[in-house]
Amino acid sequence: MNEKTAVIWGASGGIGRALADTLIGRGWQVVAVGRDSSLLPDDAHLSIDISSIGDSFALQQAVMEAGIEIDRASLLIYAVGDIAAAPVAEMQLDQWQKLMEANLTGAYLAVHHALPLLTENASIVFLGAIHERLRLPGLAAYAAAKAGLEAFAEALRKEQRKKQVLVIRPAAVDTPLWDKVPMKLPKGAMGTADLADKIMAAVEGGEKGIVDFSH
Repeated sequence: MNEKTAVIWGASGGIGRALADTLIGRGWQVVAVGRDSSLLPDDAHLSIDISSIGDSFALQQAVMEAGIEIDRASLLIYAVGDIAAAPVAEMQLDQWQKLMEANLTGAYLAVHHALPLLTENASIVFLGAIHERLRLPGLAAYAAAKAGLEAFAEALRKEQRKKQVLVIRPAAVDTPLWDKVPMKLPKGAMGTADLADKIMAAVEGGEKGIVDFSH
């Protein structure tokens, strides 16, 4: 990577913020995009507050704003995610759509609008999940969205062959998302800063496809 400029979608969340802080600490220029400006890093090169990751126009405007401040980006990270527990019989359509928007549709919109800003050999990183182990009662929408994200990333990698496209499957990570599910955070859960370091090691090591940290 010749240019150390990154766009991080979801930089106000636990993992996204840790990634932003890690990159800033390593001398990167970071465009931090999130839904809560108070949680975006103060020392980001540019911080952009968007109300919804599913708002195509807002994402397009964010990329245009970023393009005014930076020439190109060599790294795009999609760290947006959401989870909820509800059986299919009880889940409402708006709940389903919210989870699909955060975990899948937003990934498409972020990449779709940002591709012209990326360098030819840029790295694109998605935060996935060990969805094949999470096909549990109440998690149908989340598991389906994360499985779809992996399929999307695989097709994107074949379309953008000069770019490094990878999906990170972390083990349990200590973030507020665990408050939304009827399961306890496993002992020994990874910290967000540790995960950020591992993600950057995978990027710098040239990894592609699925990178599984869950073992």
